[in-house]
Amino acid sequence: MKTLFAILGLSLMLSAADGGALYQKCSACHGAKAEKAALGKSEVIAGWKVDKTVDALKGYKAGTRNTKGMGSIMKGQTASLSDSDMKALGEYIAGLK
Repeated sequence: MKTLFAILGLSLMLSAADGGALYQKCSACHGAKAEKAALGKSEVIAGWKVDKTVDALKGYKAGTRNTKGMGSIMKGQTASLSDSDMKALGEYIAGLK
């Protein structure tokens, strides 16, 4: 029984969202270290607090956020993100300073 729980625990850890891997699709516009203003319009997001990033991602996904005209582009980019993905991205971006 202990082995089964160990395997399940490892499986859950491996399936947990990896912010660095998730960020790869963001890097084309935001830069490898989130140091760029996406398409010359957005704020530089490196170092944003986790909650700020999560709130922004949720707003884009819901279609209620349209900062600097980026709403439709970001809605498409966030469509497949889960809440845990958004948190992982927020934690990763917060660490980029």
